[in-house]
Amino acid sequence: MARVRFELITTGLDLAGVFANALLGGIMARARTLDLFGFVMIGLVSGLGGGLIRDVLLQHGTPVALTNPAYIPTALAGLGTAFLVNVSQSGWDRVFTLLDAAALSLWATVGAQKALEVGLGWLPALLLGTITAVGGGITRDLMLLQVPAVFAGNRLFASVAIVVAAIVVVCSALHAPPGLGTAIAVLTGFALRLVANWRGWSLPYGLELQPRSIAFWQTRPPSPLRRGRSRRRTTDDHSTDNDPD
Repeated sequence: MARVRFELITTGLDLAGVFANALLGGIMARARTLDLFGFVMIGLVSGLGGGLIRDVLLQHGTPVALTNPAYIPTALAGLGTAFLVNVSQSGWDRVFTLLDAAALSLWATVGAQKALEVGLGWLPALLLGTITAVGGGITRDLMLLQVPAVFAGNRLFASVAIVVAAIVVVCSALHAPPGLGTAIAVLTGFALRLVANWRGWSLPYGLELQPRSIAFWQTRPPSPLRRGRSRRRTTDDHSTDNDPD
């Protein structure tokens, strides 16, 4: 009974993530003024892409999005909502932020749980949780010919997914009840994502360190301190030469 309840929780979280990501894909399709076919393609890729990549990597049978009859209709419902409802700019920002945080937390949790279910270790669980959370969004952004948001300018997206997956792994190692571990992971990821977006937290970009070669040090002009020492040394040498024996 507990096993069945846990599978229902996992499936419910996965479907919630599908709906949220498909809705996000539909919102982006509307922003690009795509037609109905564009809405469908972007929404399906956004909603189902992360789970498909996860299931293919797990090699645990046919991807659940193709075997469970609830997944594709759920994605269609999400993108259909975005197609029918024209959200205002201010409302769009709020809705996008909340859905983004929810989808990230849900999918990172499910990805890590599925990796642990098939007997994988903690590191593959972190990887699968992160890929599940960001895979659909990366594919969607590439289809829209833009740099994936997770690679630049995002507010700790993949980092939050790693934290969520790590919480799932730790709770599993401590033999915590599945529902408790899931709730902690989802709520922590949701809150952390919102705080990161509010505070403007992000990962550092490329640094500007410049390694110095041997040729640089050989051709480098002497500093004022070195020039002063050189002049004093030259003066001392001349004084020594002029002194009578």
